[in-house]
Amino acid sequence: MKNNSFFYFLTLNLLKEKRRYAGIVIISSLLIFLLSSVLFISSSIKQTLNYTLKAQPDFIVQNIKGGKVAPINSNMVNKILNIYGVEKVTKRVYGRYFFDDKYSTLIVGVDFLDEQSNKNLETLINSTDLKQFLSKEQMIIGQGVKNYLKTHYYNLEYNFLTPDGQMKNIKIFKTLSSKSAIISNDETIMPLKSAQKVLGLKENKITDIALNVPNDSEWQTVKAKLQSLNFNIRVISKKDMQKAYESLFNYKGGLFLVLFLIVIATFSLLLYLRYTLAASLERKEIAILRAVGWSIKDVLKLKFLENIFLVIFAFILGSSLAYIFVFVLNAPLLKNIFLGGSNLTNFAKFTPVVDYGVLSTIFIIFTVAFLSSVLIPVWKIAVTEPKEAL
Repeated sequence: MKNNSFFYFLTLNLLKEKRRYAGIVIISSLLIFLLSSVLFISSSIKQTLNYTLKAQPDFIVQNIKGGKVAPINSNMVNKILNIYGVEKVTKRVYGRYFFDDKYSTLIVGVDFLDEQSNKNLETLINSTDLKQFLSKEQMIIGQGVKNYLKTHYYNLEYNFLTPDGQMKNIKIFKTLSSKSAIISNDETIMPLKSAQKVLGLKENKITDIALNVPNDSEWQTVKAKLQSLNFNIRVISKKDMQKAYESLFNYKGGLFLVLFLIVIATFSLLLYLRYTLAASLERKEIAILRAVGWSIKDVLKLKFLENIFLVIFAFILGSSLAYIFVFVLNAPLLKNIFLGGSNLTNFAKFTPVVDYGVLSTIFIIFTVAFLSSVLIPVWKIAVTEPKEAL
């Protein structure tokens, strides 16, 4: 068979059956769109988290009583400083402040005049006019906190209600960048003493101590020495935090992948049944092609090229729409599945990240399932004698 006439017939067949193929393309594109959207969101969040975790302190020391985090004496800092290999020991105050029964902010209290173990926090402090910031009690807030306060007419300041029933007025100094909103959306950063008052801690009490250990080979030794300071001490390493975040997002991404595979299997079964129980017109088409001299190989080649075109077109369309949906429209609705929507609205903007390896795997799985469900019943029709098929 001449290639020119073959491809001419292929083109005519695609154009003639465009309405019939449109439904298959739409469903296929929708499946690819959903999985690619999840993939893009997951990859973007993982990259942001990895970047953020690299800036985190190497270790966080907490005091645990009754299975809960309890305040720790600030004089513990001096004991930690005496451990060989430790540097940039930072006192911190963490705690949730609830605006109402539903919405809350994470209060982060640090000493702005000390050296910081958190590189991102160090960069923030270096870019802040400390003289102006520390001239009065002020705070730096995340995008979600800013939006909440603005909707409640707190544009310049907020009156915190402390645990002892007093009002603590703290002015808004500036807002954190939306680029870091995945992590900092609901954060409120303020001086250590202000955070202690808002959360009801005494001056000599803090929630945890952050520190760095530049030499990785000393991590285990330093961790053992930290734990020996007190039997209530819990030491969390940067690696522990990374594993926890990876487990969380791998679970959510894996859940969508399992659902995708189930849907692909269902879709492939429907395609298989469609071609197995092919309409008489389609069976006649294959029978006529066989009768005029087409071989089984030619028939399979025709159907293969028809459907591989549909697969490629659907994949490009679905993944392109997913890219626009996630990185241009910022994944409305779907974003809350990963970032959570029970607290303050997250105004994070996803950094464009495309994992071509995973995309290729998805394409191969989808293509194999699609083509198998089409070509197997077509082959069964093609090997049948033309008279029987007609």
